[in-house]
Amino acid sequence: MLRENGFATVRPEGTRRLYAVNSEPLRDIDAWLDRFRRFWTPHLDALATEPARGRRQRRLRDADEPPRNTP
Repeated sequence: MLRENGFATVRPEGTRRLYAVNSEPLRDIDAWLDRFRRFWTPHLDALATEPARGRRQRRLRDADEPPRNTP
């Protein structure tokens, strides 16, 4: 599949087959994806901070609560 679509080449060498990646089509895909990365990266970075923010809020809330009496 990779060879059929220009992403890899194969060269027979005796009983072996040597494969090589053609990076040019991958660069084209990367350039196309870059437009989307510019949009999504800041949003995904902001989303990644949410679990830490939630942990911090729980820590602060727990620090403000009086100790519980346990029997």
